[in-house]
Amino acid sequence: MTRLHRLAAALSLAAGSLLLGGCTTSLVVAHLYDKFTEGDPASCFRLNSVDRALQPRCGPYKPGSLKAEDLRVSGLPVCPLTLAARDPAQWKLLPEMIDKGALPEACITPPLVALAQEHPCPNFAAATPAERAALRWLGEADARAIQHDAVRMLSCPGARAAGLDAVLDQWLANDQLRADTLPFGVLGALHPSHLNSTLSRTLEARGHTARASLAAHNGRLSGGYEEALRLADFDALDWWIQRVPTLVDRVPATEARQLPWVPLARVITPAFVSDPARQRELVDYLLAHGAQPWRSLPHDPNLTPATLAVKLHSPLADTLAGPRVAGSRGGATAAAAAAAAALPAR
Repeated sequence: MTRLHRLAAALSLAAGSLLLGGCTTSLVVAHLYDKFTEGDPASCFRLNSVDRALQPRCGPYKPGSLKAEDLRVSGLPVCPLTLAARDPAQWKLLPEMIDKGALPEACITPPLVALAQEHPCPNFAAATPAERAALRWLGEADARAIQHDAVRMLSCPGARAAGLDAVLDQWLANDQLRADTLPFGVLGALHPSHLNSTLSRTLEARGHTARASLAAHNGRLSGGYEEALRLADFDALDWWIQRVPTLVDRVPATEARQLPWVPLARVITPAFVSDPARQRELVDYLLAHGAQPWRSLPHDPNLTPATLAVKLHSPLADTLAGPRVAGSRGGATAAAAAAAAALPAR
């Protein structure tokens, strides 16, 4: 019903109520109000304390206003902790929610994972100390937070600057990052800028490998090598290629029905590289380390990175149109391995 139709109905009912008079009038007016506001959001005064605090239209959150019983039975379609954690504007609710008994285990989606999937590297510097402490608690109190996307977020530069990477250190100290039990490769989950860290070296010493970290994972964020390419993080690319030299030319499929993908083809694809100004630098890097521009693409034997660049009208087409050489798999492996061996130790 449109607002105009509701207004007409309201006027008709109001006229009738005046004629009826008596106690019937209040019932008619109540019905009139319900019909007039049909389809509108619930009035703020009708919401419970948690729902009201999460609604910006209901005014600013007032510390101390949340009721413990409303946290236990909020009536919301999503767990209140998850709603507050995944939206930095609502982080101010987290300390009180936790103090009044909200538990991450009650949420279908772990709150910290929900945050990582919405904001891979939030502005943790803008959070208050109490908010950062609450976020850290969500990681340490909920074992389900040990997940690919959450690891990426907690190891990103902003998290490290705010001290939230301490959650990763705590998981390591608690022996919760075991190579034989984790359902994902933690080295591939780390932010590329954290691959040359003490944590990364410790993980390798405890049995984690770059090759195993190329496997499938249950997160939404990209794998570590792909993210290093996207960010043009050459230190991270060196790290990966030193350990798996063939990555310079082919990245193995992670699922049975998938095909390998080609870094050169991915890099020249518009919008893949986060900073387009570094696209040429990436292509030069891959070529220098053994990538083959004339090797057929897995999904189309008639297409190569060089011909794809022409098809895309890429400004890098001339760079890729070097001497055409045979693209045998063994030759690619040997060339990549030789190039990787020449990389400086980091």
